[in-house]
Amino acid sequence: MKHLTVKEKEAVVFEKMKNTFHYKNVMAAPKMEKVVVNVGTGTAIKKDKNKNDAISLRLAKITGQKASTRGAKQSVASFKTRKGDPIGIVATLRGKRMYAFLEKLINVALPRTKDFRGISPKSVDNIGNLSIGIKEHTIFPETADEDIRDVFGLSITLVSKAKNKKEGAAFFELLGIPFKKEETTKK
Repeated sequence: MKHLTVKEKEAVVFEKMKNTFHYKNVMAAPKMEKVVVNVGTGTAIKKDKNKNDAISLRLAKITGQKASTRGAKQSVASFKTRKGDPIGIVATLRGKRMYAFLEKLINVALPRTKDFRGISPKSVDNIGNLSIGIKEHTIFPETADEDIRDVFGLSITLVSKAKNKKEGAAFFELLGIPFKKEETTKK
């Protein structure tokens, strides 16, 4: 059997979800809208001026497009931040880059995660989006053994056009996202 890409799987998803969710046409079925990859750098910029640049370059290697720096929305004295200070780096992927990144995430990166047992089904929110937290960026093949001393975590949000949590969970499972199996324990 031929291996299907994520984009090809989206077309097959309609056929599988049609009876369960009573879709009348393909346009009613959920589709991927975008993937948002976010790294919170916090106040680390105060200690090392080049840290944001290094993280931005690594995120560009991982995602395939230049990431943008996000500033603080308001000043917070206890965190020693001023309005506009760079505190995060974001890359929003759409189209071909989004599908290429999803392929890499599902087939390469997640299986390389230490002690990976699947993503919790609770990670799907009420409007049908999936948020994944990754502790080490080194699971991606582009960053293999570069600078192990500067390991950072990132969050990945898969934004779909699903209408609710149940529809979103079914959509992501059919796309190939490895969810944890519900364990039944005897009492």
